Amino acid sequence: MSCDHPRKVVRKFLARPQHEGAGAVVRRSIGRFELKYFDPFLVLDEFSLCAPAGFPDHPHRGFETVTYMLQGAITHEDFEGHKGTIGVGDLQWMTAGRGVVHSEMPASNGTQKGLQLWINLSSTHKMIEPRYQELDSSNIAEATEDGVTVRVIAGESLGISSPIYTRTPTMFLDFTLEPGAQLQQPIPESWNAFVYVLEGEGVFGKSKSSPTSAHNLLLLGPGNGLNAWNKSSKMLRFILVGGEPLEEPVVQWGPFVMNTQEEIDQTIQDYENFENGFEKARYWRSEAPQDNDY
Repeated sequence: MSCDHPRKVVRKFLARPQHEGAGAVVRRSIGRFELKYFDPFLVLDEFSLCAPAGFPDHPHRGFETVTYMLQGAITHEDFEGHKGTIGVGDLQWMTAGRGVVHSEMPASNGTQKGLQLWINLSSTHKMIEPRYQELDSSNIAEATEDGVTVRVIAGESLGISSPIYTRTPTMFLDFTLEPGAQLQQPIPESWNAFVYVLEGEGVFGKSKSSPTSAHNLLLLGPGNGLNAWNKSSKMLRFILVGGEPLEEPVVQWGPFVMNTQEEIDQTIQDYENFENGFEKARYWRSEAPQDNDY
């Protein structure tokens, strides 16, 4: 597990709250004006919502959404009749491909919190059929070693791996470090990678770096792994995400991500005319309360 060329932190952002959807609050770190795109990652949101706030019916094309719940539960429903609820520790990996229209709304009282990551798809995969991969919390691989616990959402760590198939090669690891623990996690050298801190504060990259606290995103420079330390007296929790860059043009219009403006224009036309993957959107409405401003 040693990293002979550890990555250093090259940029740091505090994800500040902003409003999205219908009354939901998100802390967006990737996908905002300072960091529009971190190939292959389009958006990282730490979301918080209480009923009736949520994300009513809306479309996607050209990428994948990964939803990982931290607190509470949300119900997902789409125009193909796929419906389900994901609770604390559960995962939904949705490949929107050529088109999905869905809603994501609170399934319980109180505050629902989670992470949503948008991963771009290559031009060869943008128009594939939609697909879901879902894992209950109990089925997510987990291991503990020397004060480090990892939940493997995608990829592998501490000798265990996830069954999730990633069309854009991706690692997504949820780490918890006890006080005094340290981590060395390999990362493929050609991949882009980042850390997002959920709880506590940690030291990343170099042992003499200043600690980083919750809601901060750290972009990692070149190297073949991450070194991290918990030098505090409290638990540290963060995610480490890495992916193989696509190195393709990106043209985005809200929930549509393609390679050219012509493809975006065609996507808008397809959606408005209920064609080429959006046929079922003509008559479908979810059971969620609708907000015409979304």
